[in-house]
Amino acid sequence: MIIKGSQRAGAKDLAQHLTNAGENEHIDVHELRGFVSDDLADALREAEYVAKGTKCRQFLLSVSMNPPLGESVPFESFEQAAMRIEDKLGLSDQPRALVFHEKNGRRHAHCVWSRIDAESMTAINLPYYKNRLTEVSREMFLEHGWSLPDGLKDRRLANPLNFSREEWLQAQRTQSDPREIKQLFQECWVQSDSAKAFVQALEQHGMVLARGDRRGFVAVDHQGEVYSLSRWTGENTGAIKDRIGSGENLPDVAGAKERIANTMTPKLQAFEQELNKQHATRMNALAQERRQMAEQHAFERQLQIGFQEAEWRRASQERAARFNTGVKGLWDWMSGKTAAIKRQNEKEAIDAMLRDRADRESLIEHQLKERGTLQAKIDAARKEHRQERKALSREIGRYLTGLREPDKSRTQETKRTRQPERSRVRPKAPDRTQEKPQAKHQAQERKQETAREESGLSSYQEARKAFRDSRKKRGINKDQGQGRDR
Repeated sequence: MIIKGSQRAGAKDLAQHLTNAGENEHIDVHELRGFVSDDLADALREAEYVAKGTKCRQFLLSVSMNPPLGESVPFESFEQAAMRIEDKLGLSDQPRALVFHEKNGRRHAHCVWSRIDAESMTAINLPYYKNRLTEVSREMFLEHGWSLPDGLKDRRLANPLNFSREEWLQAQRTQSDPREIKQLFQECWVQSDSAKAFVQALEQHGMVLARGDRRGFVAVDHQGEVYSLSRWTGENTGAIKDRIGSGENLPDVAGAKERIANTMTPKLQAFEQELNKQHATRMNALAQERRQMAEQHAFERQLQIGFQEAEWRRASQERAARFNTGVKGLWDWMSGKTAAIKRQNEKEAIDAMLRDRADRESLIEHQLKERGTLQAKIDAARKEHRQERKALSREIGRYLTGLREPDKSRTQETKRTRQPERSRVRPKAPDRTQEKPQAKHQAQERKQETAREESGLSSYQEARKAFRDSRKKRGINKDQGQGRDR
């Protein structure tokens, strides 16, 4: 599993983050060890009060543990990882809080240790703690047989598209994938060898290069979002200045936004509004289904916990009833029967606790699979929306680069609706260059016949009239003609 950690203060803010029900569908405070309070916020506040007796400012170590995508990891694996971390960092006897979060059909854990040794009132030093966390992460990948990421094989092979929390939050505002944004900037940077080429590469994706409010350079998209080049390209400020130069010819952020606003014709604005409306309608329906599923899952878990607690109370009473009182109880204690009953009760209690825990784990795994199916639909809707927004950015880029005004028929939606029409086979016009002479002669005869019909006398009528005239001249009537024929 991927393990990351940091030393920090702010017990109140950390407690609010760990119990944030808005970002997480289910929150389980799995363990509070070494604290007087059984509430997470009060427990972290205890650690803060103890730290005030020292000069330590960052008195907490907060660690997140994320299993690989698509892997089902039980509670024991997270607990095992937490024990290895505290063994390597010397935090074995320190107060600890273990919290599980579930969102988007996945489960991850947060573990928080107090660095303050209450006996000596000193802070435990954590030298190279990030390297130690990486070692534990690598061990967990190898033991479970998971595919080891390139960054854990060799630090130099780490994925350059990895993003920070600030980059993730900025991508969330624009409903984009931070990896795609970072890849876009890095591709534009690699493909260009001058400031002009870099400007054109960004404009093809609907972005305008501008001077930042401070000393750096930024890019502005059609939504008015400002991206720092040094952050998203991964290049230092010196390398960016060497390629772009002083940037005197570049507009400032306000000028870049104005230029994009002038580019957004009413047709493009209407199309953007239509995309956002369709996406909002679809996502609202999926969000409603997600909320209903989360409520149903929470109800099922509470129902299971209530049943297990009732069964635990019944079994505890049954185990307590095995002990005799009075003289029989004294005799059982002297004969060793009481000790045997204690061992039996302890074994049954441990077995019941493990059984209940396995049942809870089974229910959670079933719910995570059900939630994962819904998350696949949500991811597909978001991916489709991102592709449509990228198509819109390219259309804006056509206009920014000086091409003709983009047409809505070139958008992805219209392409999809016109596809069946384009696939129809249209009849070919006759090739009159290959006509035979006979066909030409027949055409001429039809023209002559039409002319005769227009004069009021057809060729058949002319022949019939001539035949009757000849019979009258010879004095042959109709009956004589028929007898001769017979």
